[in-house]
Amino acid sequence: MFNDFYLKSSRIFSHFSSIRHCTDIICCILFVLAVLGYVILGILAWIYGDPRHVLYPRNSTGWFCGTGPNKDRPNLFYFDMIKCATAFNPLSNIANGFQCATTQVCVKECPATFWGVKPLDLVKNPSDVFNPELCVPSVDLQTTTLVRTCVIGLVNGFNAEDFAVKIFADFGASWPWILVGLVIAMVTSLLYLLLLRFIAPVMVWVLIIGVLCGGAYGIWHSYREYDNYNKQSASISDVGLSTNFSAYLQEIHFRQNIICYRSDSDPHLLRERILIAIALIQEASRAVSLMMSVLFYPLITFVMLLICVAYCGSTALYLATSGAPIYKVVALNSTNDACKKITSSCDPKNFNASNYPGCPSASCIFTKYSAEGLFQENASNLQIYNMVAFLWCVNFIIALGQCTLAGAFASYYWAFEKPADIPMFPVCDSFLRALRYHTGSLAFGALILTLVQIVRLILEYIDRKTKRSQNKCARYVLICLKCCFWCLEKCVKFLNRNAYIMIAIYGKNFCVSAKNAFMLLMRNIVRVVVLDKVTDMLLFFGKLMVVGGVGVLSFFFFTGRISLPGNTFSAGSLNYYWVPMVAVIIGSFLIASGFFSVYNMCVDTLFLCFLEDLERNDGSNEKPYYMSKKLMQILQKKNA
Repeated sequence: MFNDFYLKSSRIFSHFSSIRHCTDIICCILFVLAVLGYVILGILAWIYGDPRHVLYPRNSTGWFCGTGPNKDRPNLFYFDMIKCATAFNPLSNIANGFQCATTQVCVKECPATFWGVKPLDLVKNPSDVFNPELCVPSVDLQTTTLVRTCVIGLVNGFNAEDFAVKIFADFGASWPWILVGLVIAMVTSLLYLLLLRFIAPVMVWVLIIGVLCGGAYGIWHSYREYDNYNKQSASISDVGLSTNFSAYLQEIHFRQNIICYRSDSDPHLLRERILIAIALIQEASRAVSLMMSVLFYPLITFVMLLICVAYCGSTALYLATSGAPIYKVVALNSTNDACKKITSSCDPKNFNASNYPGCPSASCIFTKYSAEGLFQENASNLQIYNMVAFLWCVNFIIALGQCTLAGAFASYYWAFEKPADIPMFPVCDSFLRALRYHTGSLAFGALILTLVQIVRLILEYIDRKTKRSQNKCARYVLICLKCCFWCLEKCVKFLNRNAYIMIAIYGKNFCVSAKNAFMLLMRNIVRVVVLDKVTDMLLFFGKLMVVGGVGVLSFFFFTGRISLPGNTFSAGSLNYYWVPMVAVIIGSFLIASGFFSVYNMCVDTLFLCFLEDLERNDGSNEKPYYMSKKLMQILQKKNA
């Protein structure tokens, strides 16, 4: 008896205690070099770039508003905004950094109203130009702040600044209750996952019966519509049916073949596969309850992704402003042909319009950034490298998270005595193991996915650039290519996910792991489909319950329909009651998605381990089963 126990115990973690070695070393080196190049790119962009050109507007003297001597004056005001409205599109001017042919000053706040002269193309009657009573311009305009710039708006129009202030005021008044709603969503998601261990069988059969009832209702509804057509004496052509009865005979023969094929399969086998799926879901709930730390790992992934996004955005911003700004003399709204031909460079700090006689509207405005220099000449290529490196890093972070969780859940499955033989820190051990041995394999899978995504981005770029000029045939081909690569990306993600699980279990390289995972799933394709659909139903229902329940609760709360101690909200206490409600719904969805993604990874990992257990072990003393007793009972297997 003692020898049997020792023999079984010696094989605990046999998949993890085997000597591991670094996999896909070449890809690991390439990834490290790419990351180092990405860091060097960020440093060079930081040295040569100046994001103030984008973040802060400039006045007529070239100084930035909101920084330096104009620190207390963050907004840019155009002295004659009518010239901006008639010469350019104001929004495009702001986006591209262009200045209007008028004096610009930095102001603390944009004026509430502004009097300007109507442009000639807007004047219908000469008497409309000036008010005869006040002898002042007759255009009453209102300004509002948009991207640190005072822009023209109607007096009774939409005020974006007031709208934003009201939204932030609602956030400030309701943020404690928003946090309460998010905590409720987190607790509800956690309880749902833990309770699946007990309620999964009932929920699965209820959902299956619900789907069958829905299908039965669809059949009954279709028959009723068909019967109504018959009662109305509708002809065959009226209901869109074909008069070619040979087509119906072929359809009937095809459906008979399907029915015969389905009748050959034993309903008991389908029921057994559903029971296996339920048992694996219950086992996943138990695994999560024993390793609660796995539920918080998505926070680490989120922080790393946030760092990548911030780094990519800041690098792109510094690259875009890496050249020195170029200013040129421009005379807008001038009827003098000589003024229109002026293209000389200028310095806005020392510019004097009197140097250009006959051109009173001459101004020194920003045109573009200098492209001189090796770094500036390759700015476009560096932006492409920035995007490619960003996608590779993001996909690697996601792959690292999947491999880490897979390793933790695999250590649970291959523990012979649960929970005694589960590692004390399964997530930390799996994370360090993945980084130490399998960085190359994870980078390999991430690179394949990145290449597919790059092709999709190129196709999307071509589609946007040629949308107006392409013919129907080219449009059709482009849509087909986009659809094919979308499907390819989904397939690559599926293969990568299962390859990472096999890497976490056996420590093989990416190609071998992907092949083994794919062949293992193909040998058990029916079980894969059943488990996938059952899990999708449960998680979809859970996500709907969490988001919908918390959303309805927040609606009643923020509209004052629920009276609780400390609830100061009523129908008119908030400017927009939907602001905190939308925040709670979006936050609840993200929280539920994070929790359920961990659970889904757990189910997939346990499933692959279960299939490996069935194929490699036979229940003898030398090869005992590691599956739960319930799974062995369903399959009528047992250990010696």
